[in-house]
Amino acid sequence: MQPLKAIQAISRLVKNPTHTHEVFVIIRALSGNDLQKGLARFRKTEVGQSILKNRTQLMHALCNQTKLAELPPESLGQRYLDFIKAEGLSADGLVEASEEQADALDADSDLALFATRQRDMHDLWHVLTEYGRDELGEACLLGFTYAQNKNRGVGFIALVGCFKLYSRHGFSAARSIFRAYLDGRHAVWLPQQDWEALLHDPITSVREKLNINSPTLYHSCLDSYLHASEVKGV
Repeated sequence: MQPLKAIQAISRLVKNPTHTHEVFVIIRALSGNDLQKGLARFRKTEVGQSILKNRTQLMHALCNQTKLAELPPESLGQRYLDFIKAEGLSADGLVEASEEQADALDADSDLALFATRQRDMHDLWHVLTEYGRDELGEACLLGFTYAQNKNRGVGFIALVGCFKLYSRHGFSAARSIFRAYLDGRHAVWLPQQDWEALLHDPITSVREKLNINSPTLYHSCLDSYLHASEVKGV
C-alpha cells in the first residue's frame, strides 16, 4: 500500500482527466493483495479454470471487428462494436495506458492473465451497464466495478469522483455513484463470465442473466445537467 503515491497521482488526474495512465498508478498504489484475492476466487470457477488452462485472451475476441460485425444487431458483441465505433475507441485502447502495470507482473503468470482480462472488460461493462464515457458515467462505472472487484484503488477514484463532480451535479453525483455501487453488488460476479460466448447473446438476455439494472438515477442526473446547460446557453 502506497497512499502518498496514490494521492499524488489522483491530484494529477483531477487536473488532467485525459491522463489515463494515472488510474493504473492509483490502482497499483492502493490494491495491496486485492488482485490476488480475485484470482483465487476466479480459479474456483469453471470458466476461470478453462481460461487459465487455455491462456484465453479476451482481447483477441474484442479486436476481431469482422466477426463482431457478423453477430446479430442486438447481440452484446454488435452493441459493443457500435459503442467503440461511436466513441472512436479500439479494443486495445487501454493496453498502452496499463503497460507499466503489466511490466510489474510476470507476463506468463495467471495473475497477469487475470489482470489483463479484467482490464479488457472495461468497455464491455460500459455497454452492459449503460454508463457513458462522460465523467459522471466513468465515476459510476468505477463505483460499480469496486463493488465487483473490491479493489481499493478503484474505490478511491470513485470516492474522489463524488467530490470532484459535486460542483456540476450536486449531491446527485454521489447518489448516482453509490447507486452504481449497489447495482454492482446486486449483479452476479462478472469476472467469472464467459465473455467470448456472451458476445453472441442478445444484450437484454445478458443483462437479465447477470442481474444488471438500467441506471435510471445516472440518466436522470445527466439529463438534468444537460438541460440546465442548454438553458444557460440560450
